[in-house]
Amino acid sequence: MNIISEAKSIQDEIVKWRQQLHKVPEIGFELHQTTAYVQKRLDEMGIGYRVAAETGIVAIIKGDKPGPTIALRADMDALPLEEKSELPFAAKNGNMHACGHDAHMAILLGAAKIINSIRQYLPGNVKLLFQPGEEGFGGAAKMIEDGCLKDPAVEAVVALHVGNIFRDVKTGQIGYCEGPMLAATTAFEVVVRGSSCHGAKPNQGVDSIVIAAEIILALQKIVSRETDPLNHAVLTVGMINGGTAMNIVTDRVVLKGDFRTLTSEDRDYMIKRITEIAEGVAVAGRAEAEVNILSGYPPTTNDPEIARKIAASAAEIVSADNVIEIKKPSMGAEDMSLYMEKIPGAMFALGTGNEDKKITYPHHHPQFDLDEDVLWIGAAVFIRFVCDYFLLDPAGIEV
Repeated sequence: MNIISEAKSIQDEIVKWRQQLHKVPEIGFELHQTTAYVQKRLDEMGIGYRVAAETGIVAIIKGDKPGPTIALRADMDALPLEEKSELPFAAKNGNMHACGHDAHMAILLGAAKIINSIRQYLPGNVKLLFQPGEEGFGGAAKMIEDGCLKDPAVEAVVALHVGNIFRDVKTGQIGYCEGPMLAATTAFEVVVRGSSCHGAKPNQGVDSIVIAAEIILALQKIVSRETDPLNHAVLTVGMINGGTAMNIVTDRVVLKGDFRTLTSEDRDYMIKRITEIAEGVAVAGRAEAEVNILSGYPPTTNDPEIARKIAASAAEIVSADNVIEIKKPSMGAEDMSLYMEKIPGAMFALGTGNEDKKITYPHHHPQFDLDEDVLWIGAAVFIRFVCDYFLLDPAGIEV
């Protein structure tokens, strides 16, 4: 078997699958069309599966020989973002695959098709984890709760991410690292309570909007003045809601945001300081503040041994010169980290931006796109990793 030739032979199918999935973006766990589409493709390949985490899929390719089980994971959900691209397959339902999850599914389906064709050589099993709810819904946690890493037990998990997250990873190149790759993210909410009055007589009330504004500015000083400048950290207040009329001092404002860190120590410190600052600023302004720490993902920290295996496998596909070690982690976050808290695992990046084709928009942008010509590479790296993990020589496999 020549993995490069095999992967290139299904490139058109991978692109077709990606475009068809791109048309039907769905949110969170409401992935009914998406799940049905993936199930149909698995049925066509003769790969068995079960539903998990409401609309997720746990499929398994059982090798003919006994051995360990490894997992390959793809996220499935889209974003509540109206697409503004001019792609002929652009979504029209108000949602958008603006983070590349459509490509993740298509690439994993492509890898599954070829891995399934050589299952008689496998001394073990390969699980395929098609996961809902990555975009802030904790889908990985639900997949784990539903036993995706058990029966049979998974000893390693691998995933990829497309796009241009890491600028050093160019089109068609593979990026990897042997430690922290993505940040921990923690969501928070601050409810500010003052008292209402007429806008012409603000002294008769407590303006929760002014207090909220002071809290927002004060929170920014945690990163700029309290965390180690050599540690990566960022805090964003992305939502603010309050007020009913322009001439009423409102009694309630709600702030929502998140912060990103690479260490648990910084995460714990920021939780402590967000609470202290919000409550303190509110008291100073004669108001009250309630701080709620919401859901979050731990940092995505690659297992060094598995990361090195991915790099070696990728070098067989794109050459060693095109395997790029990621020196600085991204402050983006991924719930792939939840699997990697349980078992060794690693993520790698496939560069799919392309300046020559004007494919340069970042993730979560309404005009995000990717260079489809390199999608076969993701599938090929998955396939080669499986062969290398099970110590199979592709040259000795007949297809």
